[in-house]
Amino acid sequence: MLEGKPVPAKFLIVAVALAATSTGSVAQDKPSVNDGVIQQNTISLMLSNSLASAALDACSAIGQRAVVAIIDRGGNLVALQRGDNVGPHNTIAAQRKAFTALSTKSVTADLTEKARNDPASQNLNTVSELLLLGGGVPIVVDGEVIGAVGVAGAGGSANDESCAKQGVEKALTGLGPK
Repeated sequence: MLEGKPVPAKFLIVAVALAATSTGSVAQDKPSVNDGVIQQNTISLMLSNSLASAALDACSAIGQRAVVAIIDRGGNLVALQRGDNVGPHNTIAAQRKAFTALSTKSVTADLTEKARNDPASQNLNTVSELLLLGGGVPIVVDGEVIGAVGVAGAGGSANDESCAKQGVEKALTGLGPK
């Protein structure tokens, strides 16, 4: 009642709602928006292009041309750079090496060696999405895999891996611990 007059119902509902909100009882019954949202870092287009260029430069320094594929943490292709006159099969190989490095969170040359020498890991050869060749490297920033790079066509797996690692190192300098 307000000075002897009844308070309209719509004002009572608002008053009850405000009182409940101020005590937190309504807010505690509902999950917050952030309970269903995952925040993750991923590689940007700018960093992807920088990394791809750095990897191609590393290949060029040893007299090789290659294809470099950069994927984000979800496995989506973000950047692809192809040196002149590199065979078309290397484009797919670079993407698959990047995917393999991302999904296993490992350097693909290490994974290849493990599949070759560890009987429990030999079944990795049966997963058709994985390409067990050197040249795939996860991109790690602050201990978190944010994407991967794959290099193919630089004259063998050892060269591919070297170019990928040098590209990652050069592009990530100053971004945080690797």
